Amino acid sequence: MSENQTEPRKISILIVDDTPNNLRFLSSMLLEHGYEVRKAINGKMALRSAQAEPPDLILLDVRMPDMSGYEVCHALKEKPETREIPVIFLSALDHEKDKVIAFEMGAVDYVTKPFQFQEVLSRVKTHITIQHQRQLLMQQKARLEEEVRAHRETELALKKANQELQRLASIDTVTHVANRRCFDEYFQEQWQQLALQKEAISLILCEIDEFNAYIETNGDPTADECLRTVAWAISRPIKPAKNLVARYSDAKFGLILPRTTVAEAFRVAEQIRIEVAQLKLHHAAAQVSPYVTVSLGVSSGVPSSKSQPKTLIETADRGLHEAINQGYNRTVIHQ
Repeated sequence: MSENQTEPRKISILIVDDTPNNLRFLSSMLLEHGYEVRKAINGKMALRSAQAEPPDLILLDVRMPDMSGYEVCHALKEKPETREIPVIFLSALDHEKDKVIAFEMGAVDYVTKPFQFQEVLSRVKTHITIQHQRQLLMQQKARLEEEVRAHRETELALKKANQELQRLASIDTVTHVANRRCFDEYFQEQWQQLALQKEAISLILCEIDEFNAYIETNGDPTADECLRTVAWAISRPIKPAKNLVARYSDAKFGLILPRTTVAEAFRVAEQIRIEVAQLKLHHAAAQVSPYVTVSLGVSSGVPSSKSQPKTLIETADRGLHEAINQGYNRTVIHQ
């Protein structure tokens, strides 16, 4: 035998009987068949022994002084550490009611005295095998439950990862507001929904004035910071509900305002224009103002099967260009 190999653990059997001859006989015979044997002459000793080091099986006499075998069995089944130990009763009581009581107490078998050792041995082997199979099943069950738990955790992690990927796929990496893809998808979704409900939808297109000149003067990192700050200022007057702020293109932002009239959209656009102006971000290359400003175009309408979403976008864009042509830093409604 190599040093790494160990002998298999012997099956441990606790014999509980107040008759010394029975203890000696059963003990010697079971030892001859390779079992590890422990003995107890009363119920209290049996309980202490079983709780200190649970055996694989207990052979338990029914009639004992101070504490009967039934009481011992009941006490064993009350404790988590001894509850699963199979108990075989050995008794001279051969009445049916005695056997019923034994099984009600949780015994797995009942052998009447005087017994033949071969019968006892056969019962012991059977219940040791059953217990071993039961333990294997419990181990397999525990492994399966662990695998299921791990699988669920993996599924949850994948779900969260997919949700995060979807979120990132909808976010502009520079400004951290929605991106153009998200704008297009959400606009189409709201257009179809409001066409059924016959309710208005408004758009605002907002562009940072003379932004190319700002980039040339300040460089890309500063320009990105400017975009983030303006995006934050644009988002301030917007109630999150179903409204959406998105980066539409380079220095242009798009706002979708479902169930909003043109007058309400104009007020929002003016709030945005004022918010950005109050940032007082220096724009040395600007011709109109020393600070960063925005121009805005507003459009509104009730979607229908005869109209196209792009029409509303084109209308807002015309309003934006009119605002720019009129000298920047203003809002124009185009119907």
